[in-house]
Amino acid sequence: MGGGFAITYIKRIRDLREDNDKTQKEIADLLRTSQTMYARYERGANELPIHHLLKLCDYYGVSADYILGRTDKK
Repeated sequence: MGGGFAITYIKRIRDLREDNDKTQKEIADLLRTSQTMYARYERGANELPIHHLLKLCDYYGVSADYILGRTDKK
C-alpha cells in the first residue's frame, strides 16, 4: 500500500464507524464480510475492496475522495 493514502483511509473508516456509534461487526454485516476481515481493513492488513469502499461511501454519505484522503470535504 502507498504511504499517506493508506494511513488516511484506515483512519477515516475507523473514525466514520466510531463517529456513527457502530461496531466492527455491524459494518462487517453491512459489507457482507466477517468482523475479522473488517478489522483487518481498519488495521491496514488487507486492502479495502472497491465495492466495499463504495458501499461505505453510500452508507456514511461521504465521497470516496474523502475516505481516501484526497479531500477533507465529506
